[in-house]
Amino acid sequence: MRYLSILFMILLLSCGFSNKENKESKPPSTTNSAETNEQDAIQLAHDFDFPVGKPNAVGYYNAQPFGDNNHLGDDWNAETGVNSDLGDPIYSVAVGKVVFAEDLAGSWRNVIRVVHYLPNGLTYESVYAHCENINAKDGDWVDKGEQIATIGNANGIYLAHLHLEIRDSVGMLIGGGYSENQTGYIDPTAFIKSNRKPK
Repeated sequence: MRYLSILFMILLLSCGFSNKENKESKPPSTTNSAETNEQDAIQLAHDFDFPVGKPNAVGYYNAQPFGDNNHLGDDWNAETGVNSDLGDPIYSVAVGKVVFAEDLAGSWRNVIRVVHYLPNGLTYESVYAHCENINAKDGDWVDKGEQIATIGNANGIYLAHLHLEIRDSVGMLIGGGYSENQTGYIDPTAFIKSNRKPK
């Protein structure tokens, strides 16, 4: 009987019921130093440039600006027309963190979303759609002017172009690219022009 009592006590201790202090103690922290210091690791976006023909969109034009036909972004096309810009580089408009880089299929195809942290504490998101290839992955920090993708045509659904959105509400659903409700979206060209370093 005494042997069974000792065995039962050992079993209870091994299950973590040894005393009140152990039951109330906090579990060990599972965060590593990188997670703990993530706030310190944020890279700030001090200024913005255009996503094609860097830095001034040389050789490109805004074929369908923000607001035209309820468009929620800008469509950047090469001045040479048709599919001449298929495979041309797409650059990050500013320093930021890639939070999404996937093929959504259909008319969106490859999409990249980059979050930009400004020195004034505001946060914006740039969205690059219809990409042919993706050169960045989730979690990457990218520099302003760093190539993140190439221009695509959504597997022939469109003529090649870049659909660019700038959002002042981070993390919204991808949406449809057109809407009368512009809440969370801002004019990309106007925003970039007002947030550029003097040249």
